[in-house]
Amino acid sequence: MTARSTRCTTAKTRTSRLAAVAAIAVAGSMLLTACGDQTESGSTKEGGSSSAAASKAPLFSKLPADIQKAGVIKVGTDASYAPMEFTEGGKIVGVDPDLGEALGKQLGVKLEFVSGTFDGLITSIYTGRQQLIMSSMTDNKKRQEGLDDNGKKIGKGIDFVDYFNSGVSLLVKKGNPQGVDSLDDLCGKTVAVQRGTIYEDTFKAQATKCGDKKLTIQAFDTDAEAQTRVKAGGAVADLNDYPVASYIAKTSGGGKDFEVVGNQSDVGLFGIGVSKDNTQLRDAVKEALDAIIKDGSYAEVLKKWDVEGSAVKSATINAGK
Repeated sequence: MTARSTRCTTAKTRTSRLAAVAAIAVAGSMLLTACGDQTESGSTKEGGSSSAAASKAPLFSKLPADIQKAGVIKVGTDASYAPMEFTEGGKIVGVDPDLGEALGKQLGVKLEFVSGTFDGLITSIYTGRQQLIMSSMTDNKKRQEGLDDNGKKIGKGIDFVDYFNSGVSLLVKKGNPQGVDSLDDLCGKTVAVQRGTIYEDTFKAQATKCGDKKLTIQAFDTDAEAQTRVKAGGAVADLNDYPVASYIAKTSGGGKDFEVVGNQSDVGLFGIGVSKDNTQLRDAVKEALDAIIKDGSYAEVLKKWDVEGSAVKSATINAGK
């Protein structure tokens, strides 16, 4: 293929310079025709799908024209939340990437996951760097309306296609040396959490409730850093979605580092984030989600990762509180 591509380039150059020579012009024309055919078939192989092939997917025609042409939807995530999304062997894997693959089959395009820090994901939608967010992000009114913790407008907000149901749980050091069983037990103690998450909001609300019995919150860029802090004894607890906390407790240090305590709280919906300016993409994703729920591929993904209890019965838009 490389040798043929080189020959095509050479043919173009020589044809341009010696156009007056009839014999060479004819030969060049034949070679250029071959090059054009080769390029077209090559792009189909490299891109994974041409518009003609992708249009056979049930919902391809529902996508915006620019995405149909590109054959790719760029998805922002924070790949540090196993089993929802994490990196293994240099590849982003987990519940969300697997659901993304299933959605892509309905839409006829590839959902391409790119990892970044969680608190920068919504900004990536505002700037157009990413077109979707799939990162265990809770759908709530604050994010829908673009508000900060104090209710101040900081952006136009985003829409959500809700696809997963989960509460949050406390993750403590194995053996629970501080005897933590609820958020109220954290008063007077130090906790660790990932910055920009609803878990940080939950801890802030608890800090207000604790009053003079101060709750100290240490916020980090990644949840892995928060976990390390708890493991080292610098904080008594981390807060995370139940499936994530459970997975960490089962796998970290062979199950010897952490345990989950107390009951789930703040049960809510995870949403696939999308720009409010792109309702066509939002609605196409909603249809695709309903399709994979109906055909059973949604249930298969959740069963694979042992999170069947978090299934939704149908896709909704902005149903978070």
